Amino acid sequence: MQTNLVQQFANTKEGQEAESILRACVHCGFCTATCPTYQELNDERDGPRGRIYLMKMFLEGQEVTEKTREHLDRCLTCRSCETTCPSGVQYGRLVDISRGLLEEELPRPPKDKWVRWALARVLPNRKLFGLLLRLGQLFRPALPEKLRTKVPPRKEASPWPVASHSRIVLALAGCVQPSATPNTNAAAARVLDRLGITMVEAPEAGCCGAVNYHLSEHEKGLERMRQNIDAWWPAIEAGAEAIIMTASGCGAMVQDYGHLLKDDPVYAAKAKKVSELTIDLGAFLLKQDLDKLKVQQNPGKVAFHCPCTLQHAMKQNGVVEQVLTRAGVNLAATKDKHLCCGSAGTYSVLQPELSQKLLDNKLKALTGDNPDRIVTANIGCQMHLETKAAVPVQHWIELLDQ
Repeated sequence: MQTNLVQQFANTKEGQEAESILRACVHCGFCTATCPTYQELNDERDGPRGRIYLMKMFLEGQEVTEKTREHLDRCLTCRSCETTCPSGVQYGRLVDISRGLLEEELPRPPKDKWVRWALARVLPNRKLFGLLLRLGQLFRPALPEKLRTKVPPRKEASPWPVASHSRIVLALAGCVQPSATPNTNAAAARVLDRLGITMVEAPEAGCCGAVNYHLSEHEKGLERMRQNIDAWWPAIEAGAEAIIMTASGCGAMVQDYGHLLKDDPVYAAKAKKVSELTIDLGAFLLKQDLDKLKVQQNPGKVAFHCPCTLQHAMKQNGVVEQVLTRAGVNLAATKDKHLCCGSAGTYSVLQPELSQKLLDNKLKALTGDNPDRIVTANIGCQMHLETKAAVPVQHWIELLDQ
């Protein structure tokens, strides 16, 4: 694709990166076939190819309007298009850059700005989110039905293992997971304990930075990344062999630390090391002795939902299914595995109508084989699916922990 960026963007590192991504696109349109929003809306501007043209127009100095932003906002950033693209267009990175620049050029209406500001302050704040969640759970019976379904029932974590092993891996507690699904990391720690591996959380490590970064607060997102690197670094220097991700949304972001901080003179090398050590829990377990992880209790027929961040960003499609199958789990047949459930970070809040349509589609695709439960690999997907699913929804590692 030919480009002619205006000097305002052409002279910046982000602009130059965006231009190189744009030039990789050959207009083939293969991406439209796997784009959830294009499949739902049938509008070229709500597919990757159309959005690429909109971003190109913006970066070349043409007039942009609220309509332009509406089409970009509707993008889930699921990155299914990247998996399909024969030219290797880094669409997710292009959207992040363009949204950030557009935010500066075209201020949002006050209401929209406030909602996004609130999300960026509440979700990454572990203590504040936990407090608000507890209040919501306390008054859940009295809430209107639409709001009540958004508040997950209170869950408890089983005890962490007390044994200590020579093999050490790090884990990220994150921001939402500790209060919404506290048993996820506890279950992972117990499973790893059976393999002679100790999993530890660094107390100072918090939000991975995805919430702020994807809401166009790039500097705030980078700040959170640096904080996590500082929190993990002593353990890395002491020989921690991996950073295990139990939430693929966080994993996708942490694996990008090296790229996003490559120009930081203080953190570039450390960020690169962190990204190299980061691995999804399923991929890590696939390298271990899985004979020790046979399920002891029959969970019934299980439908696995592979989050977009796991299959399209972390490129781990099919890995968890291998682990579950080798552990003796009976997997249900599912359809349209490449399509997003509609959670997509803050998308379910900012684009509720479209998000609900995608959720309905995904649940239909997951339950055609009448599973007894649904399991997934990302906290956002888990909470989103749980709002409408007729069967229990949990993290897949809990099956191996039983």
